[in-house]
Amino acid sequence: MNNSVIVSLRDIVVEFDGQRILDGLNLDIHDKEFVTLLGSSGCGKTTTMKRLIAELEQEEYALFVTKQPTNAVRNSEIFRTYMDCPDHDAFDYRSLSLLAASDRLQHVNKVIEPKMREGKIVLSDRYFYSCLSNLRARGFGKDAWIYEIAKSVIRPDLAFFFDVPVPEAVARVRRRPEEKTRYIDMELQDRLRQEYIEICKANGGILISTLQSEDKCYDIVKKAVKELLHNENL
Repeated sequence: MNNSVIVSLRDIVVEFDGQRILDGLNLDIHDKEFVTLLGSSGCGKTTTMKRLIAELEQEEYALFVTKQPTNAVRNSEIFRTYMDCPDHDAFDYRSLSLLAASDRLQHVNKVIEPKMREGKIVLSDRYFYSCLSNLRARGFGKDAWIYEIAKSVIRPDLAFFFDVPVPEAVARVRRRPEEKTRYIDMELQDRLRQEYIEICKANGGILISTLQSEDKCYDIVKKAVKELLHNENL
């Protein structure tokens, strides 16, 4: 929604006591920005996001930081059961995706959009593209309902896709104590990575290889975000 206009007024004329005090005024009122960082576990997006939050807060930007799916889904029995089950094929992933889609509609309409109207910059850890990547990686890319639901949610101004080869991502994840024994389907992760790359290209996202240094990755994100904020304030 780059430079999206929520109110547009043109050629406004205002008179008071026979005196014209405004003549031909044009006014656009814009939403603030919506930025999302995406990628599989171990790709480095969380580290970059923390640095971005710290810098924008230091510069006194009004931020709202969130994530998708929200804790309403993450704490649900179906989500936890799916994540803890080594046999993911025992579940129809579409049921979890529908739960996440319901959560997303509520989150966008009742949280994200109101925060943007308040003038806040919204930063989201993951968004719809993550769900779409997962569905396509599991062979559901031709299901029409996925794209119908997608029409109901706003598009971010900036979407950063963090890319890293699967073996490196898994090695990073395994360094976390709580993830040392979690089942990871390597073939699925390979397909998921390819879907992320394709969706990034198709939706004007910014693809970032996190085999680069952490500083280089952050500089790419910071530059794009600062340009977005500068253009919005022109």
